[in-house]
Amino acid sequence: MTAPATGRVRRRLTVRGTVQGVGFRPHVHRLAAEHALTGFVGNTADGVLIEVEGPLPDVERFCELLAAHPPPLASVTGIGHEDLTATGTGEPFTIQDTRHTTGRTQLPPDTATCADCLRELADPADRRHRHPFVTCTHCGPRFTIATAMPYDRAATTMARFPMCPACAREYGDPLDRRFHAQPVACPACGPGLSLIPAEGTGARPARDAEALARARALLAQGRIVAVKGLGGYHLACDATDARAVATLRARKERGRKAFAVMCADLATAESVAHLTDAERAALTGPQRPIVLLRARTPGDGPRLAHGIAPGSPHLGVLLPYTPVHSLLFGLPGDPPGPRVLVMTSGNRSGEPIVTDDAQALIRLAGLADAWLTHDRAVAAPCDDSLLRVRADGTSQLLRRSRGHVPRPLPLPVPVGPALAVGGDLKNALCLGEDDQAWFGPHIGDMGDLAALEAARRAEAHLTALTGVTPRLIAADRHPGYQSAAHARRRAAEAGLPAPALVQHHHAHIAAALAEHGLDGTTPVIGVAFDGTGYGDDGTVWGGEILLADYRAYRRFAHLVPAPLPGGDAGVANPCRQALARLWAAGIGWTPELPSVAACTDTERAVLQGQLTHRIACVPTSSMGRLFDAVASLTGACQRAAHEAEAALALEALALQARDTDSGEYAFGFAPGPRADPAPVLRALLADLRRGVPAPVLAARFHRGVAGAVAQLCRQAREATGLTTVALTGGVFANALLEEDSTARLAADGFTVLRHGLVPPNDGGLALGQLMVAAHVPRPAGAR
Repeated sequence: MTAPATGRVRRRLTVRGTVQGVGFRPHVHRLAAEHALTGFVGNTADGVLIEVEGPLPDVERFCELLAAHPPPLASVTGIGHEDLTATGTGEPFTIQDTRHTTGRTQLPPDTATCADCLRELADPADRRHRHPFVTCTHCGPRFTIATAMPYDRAATTMARFPMCPACAREYGDPLDRRFHAQPVACPACGPGLSLIPAEGTGARPARDAEALARARALLAQGRIVAVKGLGGYHLACDATDARAVATLRARKERGRKAFAVMCADLATAESVAHLTDAERAALTGPQRPIVLLRARTPGDGPRLAHGIAPGSPHLGVLLPYTPVHSLLFGLPGDPPGPRVLVMTSGNRSGEPIVTDDAQALIRLAGLADAWLTHDRAVAAPCDDSLLRVRADGTSQLLRRSRGHVPRPLPLPVPVGPALAVGGDLKNALCLGEDDQAWFGPHIGDMGDLAALEAARRAEAHLTALTGVTPRLIAADRHPGYQSAAHARRRAAEAGLPAPALVQHHHAHIAAALAEHGLDGTTPVIGVAFDGTGYGDDGTVWGGEILLADYRAYRRFAHLVPAPLPGGDAGVANPCRQALARLWAAGIGWTPELPSVAACTDTERAVLQGQLTHRIACVPTSSMGRLFDAVASLTGACQRAAHEAEAALALEALALQARDTDSGEYAFGFAPGPRADPAPVLRALLADLRRGVPAPVLAARFHRGVAGAVAQLCRQAREATGLTTVALTGGVFANALLEEDSTARLAADGFTVLRHGLVPPNDGGLALGQLMVAAHVPRPAGAR
């Protein structure tokens, strides 16, 4: 019915979005009380239901403020209005219990400890002084403790901890910031800490304050402690202790892959890395990701061990985001301890993060000297998110996990209920229905049964929280991917059609389109550069210019292919890739070249035979592999112990000469069109023989690739009239390349789409799979 122009009205509001577990109901209660309105507010599976009654101007003002100023952690995606008949009752506004109905609401991500809780943690007069699990409606765990929706304590891993009378009073008081804060607890009724020493040490276990004190002492002594966090275990050690860092690297078999470090506070972070205002905001925001920063030359602050990030152009830094982390660094009065800790995922190399306490004692045995654990279960694994901040202040997520999952992404066009399983590297699944998509947490590489089981658990957990029941499954087209095999098994178990198989680079471009809210009615020029993607011709793609929308794509241009000796196994040998690239370009292997010197005589002889007779040499147009080859030729990396190591080393070299040299190696362009790196390689080798420093070689190569991107996009525009370019794929995690390519394209009149909330690498692949599968017609009865 229509509300009167004046007088008393009653209005029903349905609020959708992230509105549970964020203090939304007490916020509504306070707002209604300020305007002397009657009615109620309650949770439903759809969101929050509100009915308010009072004079029309007051109701209108209430509605305006509700939309404009939600609680800090809330995200309102829509508010439905319906006018009702006023009842005239003068009863106070009330908060109702949750209504268990069908529908869907959104759970907030885990959030870093808020300033109010940190003050209580450090206040000797507060009853939560030194409580390792202090939290309220503005902070703490959500996703990693929730087991079902709607979000109530009974549907979390806090259900086994009955509240004491004091906590119950806070929980039930609409004026308290802990009103219906499901993780609320105190030392009298909440979870507790335990320290479990490794077998054979002769040390005894400890509890609570003693456990924490001993963990701090072990870290100060150079020991490695497995620390249970929000979404699983970390392995921690003193980042300034070279021996401890080397021990952790050896035990974890991490090769030369960089460690992230957790700094005690922002001032400590400033002492080890250069920070812009945007980087400070990223470090201190509620998500608290790992932020890639430029390391400082050691000064008055902590001197980090050289083994933290060998050969990397960045230092990954994060700040404490749980009370346990804050206590590990110490409160006033505590003995001095490390101010910077290595904080790396608690797992063995290639495995997913450990969440189960019993499994932690088994799988981390031999890695940790002790376990600092607690008895609040982790409902879902959730590794730390990772991002970099661009020069213009915008951010690019490289790993979307804690702090972002399960916050949904809006879709520009609706999709049916579907699951996309992602790829085999940097795996993260994506569920979608209607106009929303939900990424699951970062799983990692799908190389073993533990990763497959983690993917199953992640899907089950996210399905329970979102209410999405997939009727379609999407996967990568690569015939050898474990993720695709998992998708086939999952479809068979559920009686669903065979998975929709999506070409790898088409999925990358579709993910960029979806992130930027494009409906796909007009194709874009998609520049998809990465290491490996199964091509339509059975070769390895990865240096692609595709003309694509959600429904289809056409390969417009690509990098001239070269043999990849040993296939995927050959990726670990950039020196062999360099020699293969030289062979394909007709350039001889002369002894002074770093790549030649890095290979043994036998290795070169075998490689020559492989290339001549095309034995185990799949052709690849991969830009990632070209970066590997150039990294070898410049001497930056000859053997890669982890994915993208060579490319990172090459970027680190290029950064050294970014501001001192403006040279550029020019690609050739063959019919197709194809970008030919042979002229680049010849120019680089000529400079190398003249003694041009390696950083200059690397910088000129980066500029050459950006120049090739601009040239190929101009050719695509001339052929099609398209003016929007999407830069995607793992190679565009390279800041130098992405920023140079963007600047050139923008100056040439292109609209450039870059990734922000969706990773450019395979961590964002599932979103593109979801969108393509939803738009490609399936044959009737397809299985």
